[in-house]
Amino acid sequence: MSEREKVGSARAGWLAEYGQKARRSRGTKGAGAGEKCWRLAAHKEARVWQGERAKVKRSCPPCGPEPGSGGKKGRGNPVSVQLFPPELVEHIISFLPVRDIVALGQTCRYFREVCDGEGVWRRICRRLSPRLREQGAGARPWKRAAILNYTKGLYFQAFGGRRRCLSKSVAPLLAHGYRRFLPTKDHVFILDYAGTLFFLKNALVSSTLGQIQWKRACRYVVLCRGAKDFASDPRSDTVYRKYLYVLATREQPGGVGGPGGRACDCVEVYLQSSGQRVFKMTFHHSMHFKQIVLVGQETQRALLLLTEEGKIYSLVVNETQLDQPRSYTVQLALRKVSRCLPHLRVARMASNQSSTLYITDQGGVYFEVHTPGVYRDLFGTLHAFDPLDQQMPLALSLPAKILFCALGYNHLGLVDEFGRIFMQGNNRYGQLGTGDKMDRGEPTQVHYLQRPIALWCGLNHSLVLSQSSDFSKELLGCGCGAGGRLPGWPKGSASFVKLHVKVPLCACSLCSTRECLYMLSSHDIERRPTYRDLPASKATGTSESTVGTGTSQDPGGTARACEEYLSQIHSCLTLQDRMEKMKEIVGWMPLLAAQKDFFWEALNMLQRAAGGGGPGPTPPES
Repeated sequence: MSEREKVGSARAGWLAEYGQKARRSRGTKGAGAGEKCWRLAAHKEARVWQGERAKVKRSCPPCGPEPGSGGKKGRGNPVSVQLFPPELVEHIISFLPVRDIVALGQTCRYFREVCDGEGVWRRICRRLSPRLREQGAGARPWKRAAILNYTKGLYFQAFGGRRRCLSKSVAPLLAHGYRRFLPTKDHVFILDYAGTLFFLKNALVSSTLGQIQWKRACRYVVLCRGAKDFASDPRSDTVYRKYLYVLATREQPGGVGGPGGRACDCVEVYLQSSGQRVFKMTFHHSMHFKQIVLVGQETQRALLLLTEEGKIYSLVVNETQLDQPRSYTVQLALRKVSRCLPHLRVARMASNQSSTLYITDQGGVYFEVHTPGVYRDLFGTLHAFDPLDQQMPLALSLPAKILFCALGYNHLGLVDEFGRIFMQGNNRYGQLGTGDKMDRGEPTQVHYLQRPIALWCGLNHSLVLSQSSDFSKELLGCGCGAGGRLPGWPKGSASFVKLHVKVPLCACSLCSTRECLYMLSSHDIERRPTYRDLPASKATGTSESTVGTGTSQDPGGTARACEEYLSQIHSCLTLQDRMEKMKEIVGWMPLLAAQKDFFWEALNMLQRAAGGGGPGPTPPES
């Protein structure tokens, strides 16, 4: 009989013996004595297993005993780790932190199979989220659910005040990961993967020193369930976000004598200040929507609804009358982009106050611009603008399939399937990141940035969340730096520079308001990297190119820019002024973040060696 069979038979004998004692005790002395016998059995089994563990050779299962180990005294016969019951190994591993489980699974093939099993992740998921009843769908539902709940978090950094460090909001215990978030005037709303919308409130709390202080996103309540998407005023200033529009699914009661209730999609409107529902509109049960965005002014607020089939419907409401207790009917109409181009299947939408952007399932981009000022900023001309037909979609000429976008007030950013970033629109503050302040009427590639995780465009600045080679995250920004919106760069920058922000390891999306910078952390194992390698035939040089023509817009632009930089340095009177100007020029140049860090640190070393005045702006941490 092998060692494993001996240990297994002994274990079965102990359990049978103490099981009989427990049943006899439960029959004569009550349930308490029976439970005591079972605890004695568990303690004895644990002591025996501890004794056997001393004989176990701690090596990978494929590796056998070391040569000559059998002749050594006091060690006994080495036993493989596989002799432990699989249930016991899974139970022990499930108490480890998730980070250690991932590291243990990378040690050998046996532990990789054990640590990757759904039994381990089911126990971890129930430990992280005890109230989670359903694990969801997918190939690895329990592992996905456990990692979603382990990595979830909302982080924020205030621009004003004394403390300018990254803080974490309260984490709702009922939340199943974080899918989307939206800050409003007073609070933050978070949607999880189970369709539950949470209302994170700001409140006065007592600190450890007994002081009363105002804390952001420190209390939470459940606003509603069954939510699919939500939206508010699309302007970057949260002061205008008075109402929250929630796209949800609700069960409608059936008629008298008719069939049972049907699930219908509806839009519910809530006050962001109190979470009170003030309005509700219900659609026919045959219409199923998946996204909602807002566009227009408060008195003519247009709700754009994207169906599962890729069609766009719209309706208009007056926000100034939503708080009045009355009932009226609104008309739901097919948007012009779906009427004029019925073959298009829209995959996602983005909007601001006066424009809307549609991305099709084939990666095409179509634009609606409703005001002449924004049209001029985006395209540089009013040639094709028709004030009488503002819903006519305009197609953008792009070289590849677009995956996602970001839409600001008068500029936008696009990311294609190869991870390239294209910027277009007004560049008065350098918010396009092209190294200058010249407007772009067509999508222009930012060559020194590749494969971003997230892109965000605000009123006059832009942010990019990227990942370095060591899988650490960093936040880059360009444009206006007033009010602290570009931490570490109060004067702003015309190219993307590394910001003084500690980015969470699993950050996946971001948003910036006038008062605060927000980052959402959540890792979905089913969300695979979608970028493709750029074919050699499409690879271009580093000179700035315009997408519409496919040719170099200014072949000698780099050389002329360097000559202009040298003339600016020569015009400085003192060595310290030249150092400061050189640091500023390094921020403008299209370099990688690591290269800019190197030049900034080198310039600081030279400045300190020369015994100059102030050290200048501190470079970002590498």
